[in-house]
Amino acid sequence: MRKILVIGSGKSTSYLIKYLLDRSTEEELHIIVGDINIQNAKRLIGDHENANAITLDVFDKSSRQAAIENADIVVSMLPARYHIEVAKDCITYRKNMVTASYISEEMQKLNKAVTEKGLVFMNEIGVDPGIDHMSAMKVIDSIRDKGGKMILFESFTGGLVAPESDNNLWNYKFTWNPRNVVIAGQGSAAKFLQEGSYKYIPYNRLFRRTEFLEIDGFGRFEAYANRDSLKYQSVYGLDNIETLYRGTMRRVGFSRAWNIFVLLGMTDDSYTIDDSENMSYRDFVNSFLPYSHTDSVELKFRHALKIDQDDIVWDKLEEIDIFSKTKMVELKKATPAQILQKILMDSWTLQEDDRDMIVMYHKFGYELNSKQYQIDSTMVTIGEDQTYTAMAKTVGLPVAIATLAILNEKITNPGVQIPITKEVYNPILKELEDFGIQFTEKEVPYLGYNPLNV
Repeated sequence: MRKILVIGSGKSTSYLIKYLLDRSTEEELHIIVGDINIQNAKRLIGDHENANAITLDVFDKSSRQAAIENADIVVSMLPARYHIEVAKDCITYRKNMVTASYISEEMQKLNKAVTEKGLVFMNEIGVDPGIDHMSAMKVIDSIRDKGGKMILFESFTGGLVAPESDNNLWNYKFTWNPRNVVIAGQGSAAKFLQEGSYKYIPYNRLFRRTEFLEIDGFGRFEAYANRDSLKYQSVYGLDNIETLYRGTMRRVGFSRAWNIFVLLGMTDDSYTIDDSENMSYRDFVNSFLPYSHTDSVELKFRHALKIDQDDIVWDKLEEIDIFSKTKMVELKKATPAQILQKILMDSWTLQEDDRDMIVMYHKFGYELNSKQYQIDSTMVTIGEDQTYTAMAKTVGLPVAIATLAILNEKITNPGVQIPITKEVYNPILKELEDFGIQFTEKEVPYLGYNPLNV
């Protein structure tokens, strides 16, 4: 039996492990799931004869190295910052490695050693990054193959709640890491290309510069810019492109309401609040507002942010109970972002019967024979339940398919890499279609860049 070590058994691993177990007899696989929380690992493998769970603390060097040495290939589903020690051990024991995370600088520095040992370190093979790379390169390469010249590329992804579970005014619930939602866009200005010019959107304007998108059967969405849309410009071979923009999708109206938190400073994660554990939600809000002997917190809030009482934004704020006198923060020395996250988790946590949804939208503009064309490519995947979510499906399945392909020596090109070559993305995208992860492509009139985002 060939041994696959999966390190980590969090929310994104359910489909990954199921895929490997379903093929374990035919492919002669034994799946070892290592996690510091062995009960979660045991729950995912059940009583399958071709799997076992082990307690694995990634900071325990001896047990980590023993587990890696015992495997034929290693899948790290740990938080991104913990991959590097696993990667170094994989080099030491000559093991191929797969992750869904962005390639860090530390990981990239291992490329020479990985290549010299003939190892495959496949990264960014989840949904975003991952499916976005593969689906984009498939169309970009097809345009180039017929002699076209890329002039525009826009790419958007959103982790949202499925339509039947969309029952709050924000049209949003947490389907992934809540912290990443709260601090999204901070750290640097969003950077992108528009018709040959570099454009920048500072954080304080990020959620008021949105682009509108329409997906057949699912209605209208909005998107705000990612921090660095140019990160993959050279990687995708788009050095001479005129417009390049990547963004995050939400339902229309989310960003305008979210911007209220940004303006007040509630998303700040750079300082802590004294006595935060004894604050009510109302006290927290009031800490950002000027003192008044007579005006209520609500009145001061509306006045400071210029929100009319009949504005839907006000209804959204009241819906999350942010002005509650009885709900307590209960977090010691918490940052504003941590407190806001706690408040939102009260309202935006998926309920038992809720299902999530992944949406992806690419726009490709190109020139061919002196004419301009546009292709729009969309994908929607809806989860099954709280275990087999759309997020777990779109992250875990590409990881699993790539892992088996590497193990079977169908992917052999060595080095620290991402899935942007035809040899990698074609078979993976084809197999993903069997699981309902499929893109719909259509030719539309070339419109250029959305004029709303000038």
